[in-house]
Amino acid sequence: MKQRTSWLLPISLLLVAASAIVYGVHYLVFRDAYHIFYYMLLDIAFLFLNVLVVIIFIERLLARRERQAVFQKLNMVIGTFLSEVGLELLKRFSARVANAVVLKERLDVRPNWTRKDFQKATAAARGFSYELNIDPPSLLELKMFLAQKRDFLVRLLENPSLLEHDRFTDLLWAVFHLAEELSFREGNFEDLPPSDRLHLMGDAKRAYTHITMEWLAYTEHLKENYPFLFSLAVRINPLSANPSAYINGQ
Repeated sequence: MKQRTSWLLPISLLLVAASAIVYGVHYLVFRDAYHIFYYMLLDIAFLFLNVLVVIIFIERLLARRERQAVFQKLNMVIGTFLSEVGLELLKRFSARVANAVVLKERLDVRPNWTRKDFQKATAAARGFSYELNIDPPSLLELKMFLAQKRDFLVRLLENPSLLEHDRFTDLLWAVFHLAEELSFREGNFEDLPPSDRLHLMGDAKRAYTHITMEWLAYTEHLKENYPFLFSLAVRINPLSANPSAYINGQ
């Protein structure tokens, strides 16, 4: 801040002095003080309009660019989460959804999807009745997996950029809460009371729903901005019927 002020003051004085010299030369040549002050007042009056233009338009343009930059960085964070945790959870959850076939038919993202297709898929995912039924061994595996990712999830929650994205913040809290619920239960989950298991299914359903919605939003972002990443996302989509990273040449 001090360095910026150190050069700003001399430059300001230099510009003021240059303006005074030009006005002085104008007076010496034309001897017309009237027009000097006349146009000076016009310029000062127009200065207020210049300030208005800067504040309303340029400031908004800069703010929009700043938001876009934050959005791009945030999508990098979302992509990291999906790669590290989200896709694996989608695979595990999808394998335990009784009506998964219906869901996969609606969320099988294709390369030619438009914004309208993504909107339909998002609406379908939001209103879908997720019939989760996770058996005790799968719950134990899920507990161990989330325990390994705990530090990663905590670091994401500490990211200040998340304040700009309520949906992703809700997703992280849903996953973190599920991890907490599982971590406080000991044993192999075989002796869980029916009410407790139902509670865990509700937590898993919440996390599954949030991840599904975020995955759709993220793939749409990739289609609009990173086609090469979108191509891979379509192929490995865990919500499709037959996900595979291999490119079928047929």
